[in-house]
Amino acid sequence: MSNRHFHEPPLAEKDPEIARLIEAEEIREAETMRLIASENYVSRAVLEATGSVLTNKYSEGYPRKRYYEGQQQIDPIEELAISRVKALFGVDHVNVQPYSGSPANLAAYVAVCNAGDTIMGLRLASGGHLTHGHTVSVTGKFFKSVQYGLRPTDHRIDMDEVRRLALEHRPKLIFCGTTAYPRTLDFAAFGEIAKEVSAVLVADIAHISGLVVGGAHPSPVGIADIITTTTHKTFRGPRGAMIMCKAELAAAVDKAVFPGLQGGPHNHTTAAIAVAAKEASEPSFREYAHQVVANAKALAEELSERGFHLVTGGTDNHLILIDLTNKNVTGKVAAKALDRAGIVANYNAVPNDPRKPFDPSGLRIGTPAVTSRGMKVPEMKRLAAWIDEVVRAPEDEALQKRVANEVKELCKGFPAPGIRV
Repeated sequence: MSNRHFHEPPLAEKDPEIARLIEAEEIREAETMRLIASENYVSRAVLEATGSVLTNKYSEGYPRKRYYEGQQQIDPIEELAISRVKALFGVDHVNVQPYSGSPANLAAYVAVCNAGDTIMGLRLASGGHLTHGHTVSVTGKFFKSVQYGLRPTDHRIDMDEVRRLALEHRPKLIFCGTTAYPRTLDFAAFGEIAKEVSAVLVADIAHISGLVVGGAHPSPVGIADIITTTTHKTFRGPRGAMIMCKAELAAAVDKAVFPGLQGGPHNHTTAAIAVAAKEASEPSFREYAHQVVANAKALAEELSERGFHLVTGGTDNHLILIDLTNKNVTGKVAAKALDRAGIVANYNAVPNDPRKPFDPSGLRIGTPAVTSRGMKVPEMKRLAAWIDEVVRAPEDEALQKRVANEVKELCKGFPAPGIRV
């Protein structure tokens, strides 16, 4: 009898090319300041669940109502994920099967809309998401999309415009949620408008779900009919998504996810969501969420004092949007210079940006990942100084190398969760 299956080579032997790239990514994540607002570090426990044998199992359907046998472990895992998330957010119903945030948002539409129905969402150029009805997204092609924006005076969401457009167009669904908006969302105001026009209100809290759980941002629970979120970002879970909703929409939401949009769930992701939800229920997570906001406010204040123009003048959450026009540098040039200096961010459009999306005027930064490393306000002050230096001289490679070395030294004192480097 062959025993080859008992001596399978590890990844480093089986595929050294991929193994080297993964190791290089571990080193990069350990040695750099990661400021992309939608990124974070997961714990070793979340990583272990994500990389488990659960990836081998197919499980079309829902717990206790599967189409395949062999679900003795899978059903309890999904039930644990659901019960933990329900307790965390205080919601009636949870679906943990969506593969990512965009399909979760599409499922919300499918649950309550028909093709051609009118929907409303925040413009992409105003900080909204593609799936909130942008013309290049399927959500802007299958539905009649009405887009609201920001007040020109302070770049806050224009709730008067939201109400006016809602009364004029009577949408079936209104999305409230953002991807590049540094201020608190007024869920109550959205709720009143949705009630006035009998629209279903969907809150997309992908960016802020960890802040909501940690009490560092108001919750849409009890106001929004449906809540969608990714499970990474501030929630510090795997790359996945969830839909939460009121009891009366539970059946429609579940049918929209399966069999409406997808087949079997990714069970390894479901297990990791359960782990992340358990971690988010611990007191330390609440401290983390509040520190994320404190760090963002401190970093924003330091950057503002150094002459950076911040959209809306600051932040209430984890995210800062910088308009670099007065620095005479584009967002793309600044982001690439910072990357070479060990500070990882992304270029981003700003409100009324005259530049094209692939080379916009802005830079988007966030504090979830650096906060997960244990960094606090003193480190944010150092970070602001480095950003200022690099943006002032984006072509200075010697400066970038020096800053990268200084960043690396700082990072040694704040080990990255889940990384053994």
